[in-house]
Amino acid sequence: MAAEQYLHILVLGVPVVGTLLLAILYAVLHFFAPKPRPVLPSEKYYLTSTPDGKGTVTRQLPCWHDRWHAERQASDKSNKNDPDGQYIPDTGSIEPAEVKMSIVIPAYNEESRILGPLKEAVEYLDAAFGRPSQPNAKGAATSPRTARPTTPRRHVKNAPREDVTGYEIIIVNDGSKDNTVHVCLQFARENGLHDIIRVVNLEKNRGKGGSVTHGFRHVRGEYALFADADGASKFSDLGKLVEGCEEVADSSYRGVAIGSRGHLVGSEAVVKRSAMRNFLMRSFHLVLMILTPPATSRIRDTQCGFKLFSRAALPHIVPYMHTEGWIFDIEMLMLAESAPAVPILGHNGSAIGSSPGIKVAEVPIDWHEVPGSKMDLIADSIKMAIGLAVLRASWMLGVYRRRLT
Repeated sequence: MAAEQYLHILVLGVPVVGTLLLAILYAVLHFFAPKPRPVLPSEKYYLTSTPDGKGTVTRQLPCWHDRWHAERQASDKSNKNDPDGQYIPDTGSIEPAEVKMSIVIPAYNEESRILGPLKEAVEYLDAAFGRPSQPNAKGAATSPRTARPTTPRRHVKNAPREDVTGYEIIIVNDGSKDNTVHVCLQFARENGLHDIIRVVNLEKNRGKGGSVTHGFRHVRGEYALFADADGASKFSDLGKLVEGCEEVADSSYRGVAIGSRGHLVGSEAVVKRSAMRNFLMRSFHLVLMILTPPATSRIRDTQCGFKLFSRAALPHIVPYMHTEGWIFDIEMLMLAESAPAVPILGHNGSAIGSSPGIKVAEVPIDWHEVPGSKMDLIADSIKMAIGLAVLRASWMLGVYRRRLT
């Protein structure tokens, strides 16, 4: 009888202990989970060259995110005061694009490496999207060879406007101690890139993830790409990413395309890496497969610094970002995977089903390793694994939340 009573107490105690452990884990995550710092007033402005190319000027950054956030607050207030309130704005609401392509480049002490990628980017972007703000020799606006969709138009919301051209390059200077800002602005002055190259200075270092997120809050493009400042990826591959994004875009035109080095495994570029680097790379990929949701876990290369987002995808990702370190890419992909469903539309425009999440196209690109990485191979790999575990647990247990209505 005593044994039966003991077993009964034990069975009743298991849920209690489990609940207690979850509560403790929840409290620990609240303490350790990353919390992005607020944006400082000076970080809402940018530097660019003057129209005559002789100086620099400071201007306020446009910010779709601030308007989006204000709408959320107004909606929450309305719903709180009136449980039956009808003011529930579309979570994918975002201002119309002003240019075709936005490039965000996070930069920390990159004066010796950033000039090459900038030259390559401007050469490609000029040819693909043009500079509509600048007249040609006859005084008319330029008529660039804009990228056209590679798939037939479906019944979609937020489809890219065919009349939008041009591009912008937002360089987010993450508290550099060198002449990164001077190099970028001098390049803008010498190449007539007034208001095309925009340099945002962060007063305090935020990390690569924080810099990219900050830049994405201010993009004006139909598409937004972030690219590393080292030039390891080539801008000539940008067209492939646009095609990949077109192919996976849903009925709300939400889509993501990421550059991938997965096809290079076993190639000379990877084999020449140190044994330790390759070991850590494979180990992290194993951890990634275990800790991330299904679609993200199947991606071969989550860390390549060359990722493209359609404008309609941004409100489902950028406002919910928390990670400011090396694994911010993974949080972006997880947020894309968990985005709310949208209708699947038939040929006549009627809903025939629903499509959960934002699809991600993994696109093979050319890539080469560039010396000067600021990553501490062993220490940062360990931090990334721990950070990924904290990130995944925070989303699973509700420490981080997103609004789906």
